[in-house]
Amino acid sequence: MQLQQLRYVIAIAEMGSMNSVARKLFISQSSLSVAVKELEGELGIRIFNRSSKGISLTSDGVEFLGYARQVVEQADLLREHYTERNSSQRRMSVSTQHYAFAVRAFISFLQSWSDRSCDFSLHETRTSEIIDDVRTFRSDIGILYLSHYNETVIRRRLDEGSLVFTSLFKARPHVFVRDGHPLASKPSVTVDDLAGYMRYDFEQGPEGSLYLSEEPLSELAHTRRVTVSDRATMTGILSHCDGYLISTGVRSDEMFSGITSVPIQTDEVMNVGYIVHSQRRLSELARAYVRELEKLIVSFDEPEDIVPSRAALKGVGEAAGQDAH
Repeated sequence: MQLQQLRYVIAIAEMGSMNSVARKLFISQSSLSVAVKELEGELGIRIFNRSSKGISLTSDGVEFLGYARQVVEQADLLREHYTERNSSQRRMSVSTQHYAFAVRAFISFLQSWSDRSCDFSLHETRTSEIIDDVRTFRSDIGILYLSHYNETVIRRRLDEGSLVFTSLFKARPHVFVRDGHPLASKPSVTVDDLAGYMRYDFEQGPEGSLYLSEEPLSELAHTRRVTVSDRATMTGILSHCDGYLISTGVRSDEMFSGITSVPIQTDEVMNVGYIVHSQRRLSELARAYVRELEKLIVSFDEPEDIVPSRAALKGVGEAAGQDAH
């Protein structure tokens, strides 16, 4: 089995035509067909159904395609890792749920890192993609939360991907609402208070489930819902409509004008933290970003609603000790 054969299978499955793939890769169709048949013979399966109507994956082919993509993806990441290591360019990537504090820490990190031979990225994305990004080494760090409701499912996904979760802080769930919202003036709200209002949440894609929801208390019944994919759109909707978003209560800079957060009376707790791959040692850049996260979290002035983890407090303490020397 050769890596190139796997690439051929992936390309054929995506384009649905050997002719198209052969033209794109500048090889003959016969060479492409032979490569696939040799692979099928080696594996003892038929990957594609061939007919006058075209080519399609068999049931074995669908399963094989999933494995092939993983192998090719890992090979590409391996080559990319060592190519980068042998060059002057360094990279650091973060995948996160739509958290303002993650962005604020990223900005602080960028401001403190003057080395120009670096490539940084931050992806605000779906929960499943955060896990997959870290599992496949596309991202150094992933930021998400655990709760009593979702922890069993999320922990299983993390264990399957050899990922380790480190807590940053625990937070009491809040609702974000516009300043003129009927709930904005309340010191706290109950679940019953939310029943008559539209619920907002972040889109989780075809793999989405209540357990992968970015918002706590996702199991609450609601009659109306609006789903968006980015934080700017969410902020705009919150500013002008009488719905609500449930999150940590930590507002982004643009939310300080026109949007307020109100604690929810619930026993649920959000344990917000970061995930890393157990087989990957964090780079100097990734460790620097974690330090910015820890410093920001320890500086929060809502002790009743946001409690820094021991790991965050220890990290800030160690950093302060190093600075003192």
